[in-house]
Amino acid sequence: MINEKYKYSDLTSKIIGSAMTVHKALGNGFQEVIYQRALEIEMEEAGISFIREMEMPVFYRNRQLGTRRVDFLIEDVIALELKAIIEMSDVHLAQAINYLEAFDLEVGLLINFGSKSLQFKRLSNKSFKQKNQGNPKIK
Repeated sequence: MINEKYKYSDLTSKIIGSAMTVHKALGNGFQEVIYQRALEIEMEEAGISFIREMEMPVFYRNRQLGTRRVDFLIEDVIALELKAIIEMSDVHLAQAINYLEAFDLEVGLLINFGSKSLQFKRLSNKSFKQKNQGNPKIK
């Protein structure tokens, strides 16, 4: 699953592997929060550092409009958004890409536990600016 042409491939592979372990154990049909809690346990066991439900402000023309919360911020470099739905659509991809842009992260993952087989998409932020330095301490 590791592909060296993708940035953070080793880390995204560990995250996807953790998600596969959770999906294999729980199957589909639970609410998203159940998968989020199980994945938290699995990633801790795998030695992956993260902040769960990381909240960041959203700005428009230098004015704060509100906040956004990503399910997991992994090692300050990957936004992980979870779903527990039957089928992912473009709106879910757009939401995950919006998180990458709002957090100024280059790489993200969208993982869906709601289908019979685990679904995942690796995302990249085309407008990555690398301005995001010094995030809060990670768990």
